[in-house]
Amino acid sequence: MDWERLKEQLESIGKGPVQLIAKTPEEWETLTRNAGKNNGDRQAVKKSSMLIGKEVYFLLSREGNEIHTLSIPAGNLAGDERHLVEWLIESAQPEKRQSGTLLLEEEKKLSALREWLLQHAETDSQAEVPDTISSQAGLYSTKIPFLLYGDYSSNIRASYRELKRLLETFFDAEIILIPLLDKEWLILAPDYLLTVGQEDKTDAQEESTEQMLDALASGLHDMLATEWVGESHLGVHYPIQPAQALLAAMLSLRSTIMLGRLYNVTNNIHTPWHLQMEKLLHPIPDSEKHQFLEHVLKDYSMDAETQSTLESFFALDCNVSETAKKLYIHRNTLLYRLDKFKNETGLDVRAFHDAVLVKLALVLYKVTKRK
Repeated sequence: MDWERLKEQLESIGKGPVQLIAKTPEEWETLTRNAGKNNGDRQAVKKSSMLIGKEVYFLLSREGNEIHTLSIPAGNLAGDERHLVEWLIESAQPEKRQSGTLLLEEEKKLSALREWLLQHAETDSQAEVPDTISSQAGLYSTKIPFLLYGDYSSNIRASYRELKRLLETFFDAEIILIPLLDKEWLILAPDYLLTVGQEDKTDAQEESTEQMLDALASGLHDMLATEWVGESHLGVHYPIQPAQALLAAMLSLRSTIMLGRLYNVTNNIHTPWHLQMEKLLHPIPDSEKHQFLEHVLKDYSMDAETQSTLESFFALDCNVSETAKKLYIHRNTLLYRLDKFKNETGLDVRAFHDAVLVKLALVLYKVTKRK
């Protein structure tokens, strides 16, 4: 595995400095045991990540007498970003398979598809699923792809049988469930779900494809939050022909969830049409992101109230009255906040040019953690 590539990817999203460190099994066991005692964690040696001093160490692989690890300063990991890095490491290892026992004949049939997807994820994103696998898995009809990542404890084993039953009850339709990594599941639902309930609507009432997919994803996530094993992240893609585009859709969904978890930390549903700006800005070097923020916001330090106010204001098309209603504040209170921001930054978000600059700054502010 090319861990240097992963190191560069993590540094590109502002997690650096990232170090790759090789240790003997004895050194790693001693290090993690001592850290576990300090943190009151007796299972530290078995964990995929561990806080040791001011660094978070991530276990990459065990090869012979060497244990390969990756360390990131703990201060550079906010919220659930430690889990995000664990997922990125897991996703970068095509050889890591779901460890649960295959219980159903159907799941056994899908194992060839899972193996093929994981093997090609790092090599050829445009590859088409071989006909022998497509015919066995039933990939010739149009499907809506979802990617589900269970953000639950590693000690919990999610049941294929239970998850499939929940999904088919929710959709009221037969679905294809492909277990990928330990906590990662690819769901293929029939595309006719997008037309259910649309027949009686007028032209003015008809929803766009994106709105229907948003509604499906929202309902699915709500169901999983109450009926499944715990917290999860869910990505949804436009309908596809799986035999031709399943691998590309899976990789796109992985990228979408990564972007969503970086830029929209309060949201667990991630869609490409809501992350277009983030996708455009993400490849920009971290140093240039900082330079842009310095140029736009200068020495201004944005507090949580201002950030929430501005995000709501932009989400509601800069409508003062609607934003005040959403925030449960008086209209004059909102105007006061906007005027205060203008006086401190010189930027009036009610003017188009300044609003664009501040919107871009808000997106970048989340990942640069500018204090």
